[in-house]
Amino acid sequence: MTKLLLALLVVVLYVLHQDIWFWRNARPLVFGFLPIGLFYHAIYTIAVSGLMWLMVRYAWPAYLERETEVHDPAVILLPETGEAPASAATGGSATSRSSGERGLGPASTK
Repeated sequence: MTKLLLALLVVVLYVLHQDIWFWRNARPLVFGFLPIGLFYHAIYTIAVSGLMWLMVRYAWPAYLERETEVHDPAVILLPETGEAPASAATGGSATSRSSGERGLGPASTK
């Protein structure tokens, strides 16, 4: 139920982001200097930040937290079984290879 409510809030905030009511004018000025459209988006950003906090707090997948309990940071647990993938069990750690071997940068050309 919580995830459904959070998904509904995402849709509501997505619709509210399309602020067609402030497109044509910059008046009234909030606090005497801030155009209403800019003020609206500042408040909108605070609301989206609050929603993201709620989503992390109440809808964060538990299997992502279980992977921090593994001693090897390169092993990621599968959400279905809670076990390491077969490639991690047979091949060792990705942290022991250089960045070129992992495809993260140019390999040494010596």
